[in-house]
Amino acid sequence: MKTLLTSTLTAIALSLSFQVMAYDGTNCKEPGVCWEAKPGYPEQVAGSKYDPKHDPNELNKQAQSIKEMEARNEKRWKQLSQTGKFVYEVEGN
Repeated sequence: MKTLLTSTLTAIALSLSFQVMAYDGTNCKEPGVCWEAKPGYPEQVAGSKYDPKHDPNELNKQAQSIKEMEARNEKRWKQLSQTGKFVYEVEGN
């Protein structure tokens, strides 16, 4: 019984491993570079209907908010250094 179970499990494992090895599904240019565009996708995206045309102001929002955050933190640090008390709202100071 034990040998039958072992041989059955081995046969199942071998058949699954052959199936996995047989299917590639991609045409890789080199190992790890397997992205393929769908048919009809242009070689250059710029100027095509797939061009996202991002607004530069939208792209710079995070950088701007980080600069503002660093300025507020600098004011908080100066307030803490001068008074020894941490004040969260330092815009009025």
